[in-house]
Amino acid sequence: MPPSPTASDRTRQLRRVALSGLLGTAVEFYDFLVYGTVAALVFGELFFPGADPAVGTIAAFGTFAAGYVARPIGGIVFGHFGDRLGRKKMLLLTMGLMGGASFLIGLLPTYDTIGVWAPVLLITLRVIQGIAIGGEWGGATLMVVEHAGEKRRGLWSSFTQMGAPLGSLISAAVVALVSTLPKDQFAAWGWRVPFLLSVLLLGVGLFVRLQVVESPLFAEVKKERAESRLPILDVLKRPRPVLLACCVGIGAFTAQSLLTSYLISYATGIGHPRPQVLTALTVSAAVALVVLPCASALSDRIGRRPVVLAGALLSAATAFPVLALVDRKSSGALILAVVIGHGISQSLMYGPLGALFSEMFGTKVRYTGASLGYQGATLVGAGFSPLIATSLVASSGNGTPVALLLCGGSLITALTVFLVRETNRASLTDPASELPTPHTEEITA
Repeated sequence: MPPSPTASDRTRQLRRVALSGLLGTAVEFYDFLVYGTVAALVFGELFFPGADPAVGTIAAFGTFAAGYVARPIGGIVFGHFGDRLGRKKMLLLTMGLMGGASFLIGLLPTYDTIGVWAPVLLITLRVIQGIAIGGEWGGATLMVVEHAGEKRRGLWSSFTQMGAPLGSLISAAVVALVSTLPKDQFAAWGWRVPFLLSVLLLGVGLFVRLQVVESPLFAEVKKERAESRLPILDVLKRPRPVLLACCVGIGAFTAQSLLTSYLISYATGIGHPRPQVLTALTVSAAVALVVLPCASALSDRIGRRPVVLAGALLSAATAFPVLALVDRKSSGALILAVVIGHGISQSLMYGPLGALFSEMFGTKVRYTGASLGYQGATLVGAGFSPLIATSLVASSGNGTPVALLLCGGSLITALTVFLVRETNRASLTDPASELPTPHTEEITA
């Protein structure tokens, strides 16, 4: 029988798991967000030619939405096997799928070469991306949370949450670099470079992930042979936690989608130079890398609910001023707008979600439950926001619908927070009588 790990061993492993969550999630979000950035810039003309520019952009964002539609499927599939077979195996598989799909997008022929098969293959690979990232977040977050101690789960889980802005930062920097190419060269081959580079990030991420050990809480469940046979059914028997998690996350993902991927299309459309927009996104991602761990650590001290609520109210209150700053067509105003709306407000809402969602489910169904809540929020909040915004802006002729969508998503989060009981001191140990832990049910303000 192997000796029990010492406190030093556990700390070392926790750091390794946190690094794995950070790098793995960064790789996956890099791949996912590169698609959204490039879709806003050239996919309309390359894969949906012959249409009005606005229609082409809508079609490109339609493929963007397809990835979000697929994410709950990934949450269900990988959640099931993650709760049955383990977190680590699923994380290696999701990363491989995401990296492979992104690399193949970089090799895709365009419409001019293979006709209608170009958008068909693009959508197929985008769906594979969505399925992969749908299973990624839950496993990466749970590995960290289930290794961490009770008092600092928020702080440690923030490393996984930081993967999103880190991936955004890398993707924005890479796309900004290739965007310096002449327009015809960027359209001809430059857009492919960020996708092809994903294979290098994939290698680094897989190397780190192979070094971590399985979650100790899941290992205990496995040892006792107490796994749920059908985690999705056990979760759906008591759907309230999933529905609450979904609604709590809507504001963060609406802000993320509108103020990153969609912003590129909107801002360049009203006259902002492309490099200026990408610079603003890069600054915002850098700010988020600071705000996210601070917000998550604060949620360990004062609770998840107050931090998320503060971010939601700030986002709702600044939605119209943020849009007004973007419309000023000033570089400084654009950076300020994205930093307020995304770097600060969105980060306050997003930071505590990893710990909060993990604490809302028992170990036997935690991968499935947390993934469903999270991916449901991304589908509603982020999946269709750019598509809806593009359509409404095209018909209205102004950006007011963007502010309304941002404000509406934030208010949904703010209202739902009052239905969620505080979980920052909840135990992660499963109760004997039921799979979902009681602290996810009957939640009061």
